[in-house]
Amino acid sequence: QELPETVLLKFFRPENTLVPARPTPEQLSNLIKTSLHYPESYNHSFRQKSLCLVPVTLLLSNCSQAVVDVMIDLRHKPTSSEALEIHGSFTWLGKTQYKLQLKGQEVYSLQLKACFVHTGVYNLGTPRVFAKLVDQVTLFETSQQNSMPALIIINNI
Repeated sequence: QELPETVLLKFFRPENTLVPARPTPEQLSNLIKTSLHYPESYNHSFRQKSLCLVPVTLLLSNCSQAVVDVMIDLRHKPTSSEALEIHGSFTWLGKTQYKLQLKGQEVYSLQLKACFVHTGVYNLGTPRVFAKLVDQVTLFETSQQNSMPALIIINNI
């Protein structure tokens, strides 16, 4: 009696047949996670040197798998007088705008310098971050959700 012939079965799966859904505005506003790294307080002798420069690191994390265009704007200032009274005003030194591209899940570290002329409590959380997917045909990037205030204390020694 002959044994039935065995045939190997091959399974085919078409590659990427799903059309990616258009991201919602909420998803677009959460493409980039930002965090500021800086000392909680900084001691400086304003008598010896009138300008106090503090190094600050802005960490940008691409939360998506896609390539994202990112624009950082440091020119934003708090508009309410209350914010100025509580936190005072400071200046970012150097470039005021940065444009970069982050690959999927990439983390990028941007070195900044904050300049202070008085003692006080300041909110470093002023950088505005905008992002858009690289393949997205959009005139404007979506503003990224801002984190909590980033307070620093500047002391005179």
